Amino acid sequence: MARFEMLEAGFGAMGATAQADILFELGMMYATGRDCEADVVAAHKWFNIAAIKGSARAAELRSELSAAMSKGEIVKALREAREWMTMH
Repeated sequence: MARFEMLEAGFGAMGATAQADILFELGMMYATGRDCEADVVAAHKWFNIAAIKGSARAAELRSELSAAMSKGEIVKALREAREWMTMH
């Protein structure tokens, strides 16, 4: 296993932004059913995680999606996001 030391001052912020973008794209994939079956719970989960990582657009779409979801679906999505964040 290789070990890399990141000494550049701005690298951490760049990594967080790139990660938020990837998580946002996962949310879009599930929200639109692109390359998978549409799943509002999974979409909300990934938008929520992307929002936590700093994506303002993910926070907006999570809010819009919540308006069309049942309370049970939202609870499930939040629980799954919390579990993912705990593991990663």
